[in-house]
Amino acid sequence: MNERRRPRLPSVSGERGRGGAAFIDEDRLHALLRERPEAAQVRAALAKASAKEPLTVEETAALLTADDSLVEEQLAAARALKNAVYGNRIVLFAPLYVGNACVNDCTYCGFRRSNRDAVRRTLSGAELDQQTRALVRQGHKRLILVFGEHPDYDADFIADSVRQVYAVREGKGAIRRVNINAAPLDRDGYTRVRDAGIGTYQVFQETYHRATYAQVHPPKTRKGDFDWRLTSLGRAMEAGLDDVGIGALFGLYDWRFETLALVAHANHLREVYGCGPHTVSFPRLRPASGVADAHPFLPSDDELERIVATLRLAIPYTGLILTAREPAALRRRVMAYGVSQIDAGSRLELGGYTEAGDAQVQVREREQFELGDVRSLDTVMRELVADGYLPSFCTACYRLGRTGEHFMEFAIPGFIKRLCTPNALCTLEEYLVDYASPETRAAGEALIARELTALEGDKLAGKVKDRLARIATSDERDLVF
Repeated sequence: MNERRRPRLPSVSGERGRGGAAFIDEDRLHALLRERPEAAQVRAALAKASAKEPLTVEETAALLTADDSLVEEQLAAARALKNAVYGNRIVLFAPLYVGNACVNDCTYCGFRRSNRDAVRRTLSGAELDQQTRALVRQGHKRLILVFGEHPDYDADFIADSVRQVYAVREGKGAIRRVNINAAPLDRDGYTRVRDAGIGTYQVFQETYHRATYAQVHPPKTRKGDFDWRLTSLGRAMEAGLDDVGIGALFGLYDWRFETLALVAHANHLREVYGCGPHTVSFPRLRPASGVADAHPFLPSDDELERIVATLRLAIPYTGLILTAREPAALRRRVMAYGVSQIDAGSRLELGGYTEAGDAQVQVREREQFELGDVRSLDTVMRELVADGYLPSFCTACYRLGRTGEHFMEFAIPGFIKRLCTPNALCTLEEYLVDYASPETRAAGEALIARELTALEGDKLAGKVKDRLARIATSDERDLVF
């Protein structure tokens, strides 16, 4: 694919999206974070969140500034809410880096243009096919394609990459959902990417604090335009892309401010476009090639736990993504407080799934940043099962049109939990039959048996058992509820 034409990035003039960027009012957010709420205010916010109602920015600020004596109540409420909305299900995916050429010079990123040690590469069509096949052979069905911000990676290039990934068939498997992490586009660009059948389009603001944003994103770079980036997902929704993902890079500025700003952004999308973000991500800064390791704003592990719990309480129906940036033990600890998606078996090197495989060694110059968890998918699956989670590769909602507002119509009454458990069981059975090690298969089959017992009396139980049997004894795959 690097042999294709070299297009231009779209113009940033106009197209700021409805509502502009006024929904991030720094003075107001800072003022809210200086307040010290009464215990009754905090508990009122917890009660509202437990009723599955999104919180206002003011209510979210009360959780972030509450007395330490109330933290355990918040964590318990977040754990209960996660179980009420998502059950014990955890969705799995993998990142696939397509190209790391970049015109930006972000001070925290190993791929920034001034880093001469970075190994630059764009996967050819044949290489993208090889990487996709390697991921399917692991058992993956959901990918996020990652692109640097560069003229080579315009909307047509992204759309072509998506179509190529969807076309791959390897054994009984295929990729059923392709999400995107790439530069902001104009409306026309989002339309072209939408037509390729993508799932979620992610654009992370990195930091919502303007002064910090300007400090870490040098002027006269594409990413230096704070408002173009902040309004990008509004343009996506106006172009008919109803599944979008937001995120902040924690460690650039105060974690409480960034968490509150994420909630403000989610509320803005819901109020203006009728649907909040499909996912929210909260990565922490990690070591990277040529990047200083001193990060005075880096949240502690306890603070990361608070971030996850607060986001789950504030935006109940939004997926929360905990990535392999974090070490395995911390991922295991934090997951209970609201996480619904994780990556596993991840490699960040261009070509890493065939050239590095399951090797534990990482080379900074070939990665955007260092991962904290480089365990294989099978190992992560076995741990999830041991901890009582139901691993899922489900793509049913996307394939049946339950996205954006339609997803919320199903999710808010609680139907997603009932739909997702049967779908998760089917995709887990596929993984166990087609890809799992003997140890993981044994543990997974025991989990399925327990889940079937819990379904006894439900009208779906018979259908679930029938489909599990068909998966185990035939080549039928991707059976959906």
